[in-house]
Amino acid sequence: MTKLLIRLFIKEGGNPSGGPAREAYGRLAGIVGIVCNLLLGALKFLIGFLTGSIAIQADGVNNLSDVGSNVVTLIGFHMAGKPADKEHPFGHARVEYIAALVISFLILLVGFELGKESVLKIIAPEPVSFTLASIAALVLSILIKLWLGRFTAAIGRIIDSAAMSAATADSMCDVISTGAILACTLVGYFTNINLDGYVGVLVAGFVLYSGITILRDTTSSLMGEAPSQELVQNLSQSLLSYDGIEGLHDIMIHSYGPGRTIASAHAEVRADSNIVAIHETIDRAEREVGEKLGLLLTIHLDPIETDDSLTGSVRKKMEKLIQDVDPKLRFHDFRMVRGEMQTNLIFDIVVPPGTPAEQILTYKEKIRQGAKKIDPTYICVIDVDMDYCGVL
Repeated sequence: MTKLLIRLFIKEGGNPSGGPAREAYGRLAGIVGIVCNLLLGALKFLIGFLTGSIAIQADGVNNLSDVGSNVVTLIGFHMAGKPADKEHPFGHARVEYIAALVISFLILLVGFELGKESVLKIIAPEPVSFTLASIAALVLSILIKLWLGRFTAAIGRIIDSAAMSAATADSMCDVISTGAILACTLVGYFTNINLDGYVGVLVAGFVLYSGITILRDTTSSLMGEAPSQELVQNLSQSLLSYDGIEGLHDIMIHSYGPGRTIASAHAEVRADSNIVAIHETIDRAEREVGEKLGLLLTIHLDPIETDDSLTGSVRKKMEKLIQDVDPKLRFHDFRMVRGEMQTNLIFDIVVPPGTPAEQILTYKEKIRQGAKKIDPTYICVIDVDMDYCGVL
């Protein structure tokens, strides 16, 4: 069914990670979700009303709230697909995150209301009638939600969408909650134990958990979370595969939404390289690796001394010293400037994000003292970089 819907409503061609193709996938997922949730919500609300089950009504209201979420998803994908403009030169893809944020608030609101009604039902319970129609409605709901979860998961894999992942998780929560209601109904019929209000509280709990999870994940994306280790490794390995690039540092990756990722890196090259030839290599790496990984990539060229035996020897000693100070530390851009009375060792150290200023000062002092033990004339000039990609 999933492949059939995609074949019928998605035109072939186009990049699913961005542009019109991505919008089309999001629109299809939103429309299918609206249709499924409208049918389920109306059916369960009717059955719950006729049988007096607050748990079934709660689950039905949950489905109707999902319709609002699907509408927000539709609007979000439409707005995210708008091209870049003067005010937003990197596009509007982050609107997807804003849409998910709105959805999370809607889910939390529904969860709160359902929890309140369920508590009232526990305080003043009412008998729940058992009908084959109610059982059939619950079983049908579980089957449809299982399919819908698989459908949104498939769309999410194709377009790499956090919003679709959230929709999948929401569907699975619905399957669990509806299964609990089905069990409650059967228990009530065979044992005369009324668990309706208690199960309603469980359903509300699942709804609230889903909303909090989406809120947490979406907020993290909006605030600028670290890139995946897989992306950082792919970028590093791809760039180091080019002849002439000896090392990398200061890798930075910024996401402006799905399909809108900007990256930069400093590439270390031999100081005696042919400047025209190595510049051509850097340009080619920017273009080819950027296209391969879907990045807008910029590479800065950093020359390093490789034939100066003294510089190489001191560099190795300083590398060992810095590792002894803290194995998490890295350093780069090492240079030696020799004078009559002293020799300046100029380099950058890379520290994990959130490292306290006092700790950084301690690192610097230990490194300076260690360099003095290597040679009393060594003066360390240290700049500090943050590990923005979380590779430490």
